[in-house]
Amino acid sequence: MDSEQQPVRIVIVDDDQLVRMALRLVIEGEPDLAVVAEAADGDAAITVVAEQHPDVVLMDVRMPGRDGLSATRELLARPSPPNVLMLTTFDSDDLVLGALHAGALGFVLKDTPPARIIDAVRTVAEGNPVLSPVATARVIAAATGPRSAHVRRPSREAALNRLSTLTERELETARAIADGLGNPEIAERLRISVATVKAHTGNLFAKLDVENRVQIALLVRDAED
Repeated sequence: MDSEQQPVRIVIVDDDQLVRMALRLVIEGEPDLAVVAEAADGDAAITVVAEQHPDVVLMDVRMPGRDGLSATRELLARPSPPNVLMLTTFDSDDLVLGALHAGALGFVLKDTPPARIIDAVRTVAEGNPVLSPVATARVIAAATGPRSAHVRRPSREAALNRLSTLTERELETARAIADGLGNPEIAERLRISVATVKAHTGNLFAKLDVENRVQIALLVRDAED
C-alpha cells in the first residue's frame, strides 16, 4: 500500500459482539484497512455511518429492531453512501435478495475464511460486486423457489432474447456462473485464463444490463425453465 494512501474505513454492524470482535481482529491485521466504528443494530448503524463516513459497511442481515435490509436501503438512498457488504448465515435468503436489490454490492457467509473476507472487503471498497460461488448457488436456489417474494422473474422468451446477444464463449461463461462456479473454476471448465473469464464476465454485465453474478445466473435459469 502506498504510504500516503489512507486505509479503507470500515464500520461493522452485527448484533453479536463476538462476531464484531472477530471481524475487527481479522480486519485490523491488515495495514490498508481500518475499523472506525461498530454498531449492534440498523438504527445504530445509520447513526455511526453519518458520523464516521466509512468507505465500507459490513452489514448483518438479521438483527433485532431494524434489520440490515432496512438499514441498507436507507444508507444507500443518502448522498455519497458507503459500499455495503452483507453478512449472513443464510437463515433468511429472501432478505439477502432484497439487499441486493436495494443496492448492496454483495454478501459473504459469516463462516467464510478470514482471508476471503479481507478480499471481499477490498473488492467492495473498489466498487466491485462480491458473490462467492457457494453463496451465489444458495441465493439462486432461494430466488427461483416458489416462496421468493423479491425477484420478479421475466418470461423464458424474454430471458432467451437477452441471452441471444452473447457470443458462444460469453454464454458458456454465463452458464458456468449459473452453476455457482468462481472464476478459477470457470477458467478450468472452459480451458481459458482467469483474465479471459473476467473479460467475458465484464461483457455479460454490459450486454445483459445486470449488476451482479446472481442476476446473470437468474437469467440463465429463466431461459432454461
